[in-house]
Amino acid sequence: MAGKNYYDILGINKSGTDKEIKQAYRRLARKYHPDVNPGDKSAEAKFKEVNAAFEVLSDKEKRRKYDKYGDKWQYADQLDEAARQQAQYRQYTTGDGTSFHFGGDIGGMDSLFDELFGGSRSRGFSRRSQPRRGQDLETNVEVTLEEAFSGSSRMINLQGEKPCPTCHGTGQIQNLACSTCRGAGMIADIKRLEVKIPAGVNTGSRVRISGKGQPGYGNGPSGDFYLNVTVAPHPVFKRQGDDLTTDISVPLTVAALGGEVQVPTLKGGKLALKIPPETQNGRILRLGGQGMPHLSKSTRGDLKARVNIVLPTNLTEKEKELFRQLGQLRPA
Repeated sequence: MAGKNYYDILGINKSGTDKEIKQAYRRLARKYHPDVNPGDKSAEAKFKEVNAAFEVLSDKEKRRKYDKYGDKWQYADQLDEAARQQAQYRQYTTGDGTSFHFGGDIGGMDSLFDELFGGSRSRGFSRRSQPRRGQDLETNVEVTLEEAFSGSSRMINLQGEKPCPTCHGTGQIQNLACSTCRGAGMIADIKRLEVKIPAGVNTGSRVRISGKGQPGYGNGPSGDFYLNVTVAPHPVFKRQGDDLTTDISVPLTVAALGGEVQVPTLKGGKLALKIPPETQNGRILRLGGQGMPHLSKSTRGDLKARVNIVLPTNLTEKEKELFRQLGQLRPA
């Protein structure tokens, strides 16, 4: 750790609690405050050190980064990404397109510092110059059942990276870390992308857009972009795979004698459904090919209509008499 140790500045152990950090800060801040030490430059410098140490150690996320990377904690995100890439990219590609595996350790934390902050290590080749595929990106999106039925699209803001225009992706200018990208070689890049959501998607579907992820390194190919789909519940239809189920109201007389009722569809219209005589409550009648489209296929699931028999209300005296006669003909 090249800089001064923040824990030593506050006079606490690395395992110190939040309470101990606050107590140490208050004690030292009172001791070295400029109002208490007017004109004392050394006390003023100490006061600034105490404040800098407290600012980092009192913040859980900053403290975690500091504990891991020391005085380079502000570059923790770049270092974490570099470490991930070291673990992921053990296969490199030479200029002629052939592949080989680099055996053994690719390098520890020192090599990450070297690469990000302008140093170099003798390995027979430069990692930064080797073509590598860019990182995949992904985001979540919720669609309605109607959108899943017909297909849809979304405008997505892609928060990716692009090569630094100052150092052209090398991370260095005259052997010094680039001030624009802080030695990372990449800067933030936000793009708007229209993503087509195909008909038939379901919760858990992943829509892949090739080459729209992070740009590659050393002229390597870009990664892909994935859209993780969730289909929102519908108030009328329930989905089971590619089949749809809905409840339909059937008058008692139609259920007993047979007839037709109208069934709603996701398209917005209605279909005529034949009700067989003596249909029981809860029976499911199927309309073939009227359900959800199969993803990437031309066929569809079925629409299932669950019968909900509706008893008549506000009976007239004549209707009541007919029910009494029916009760006499078909006693319980």
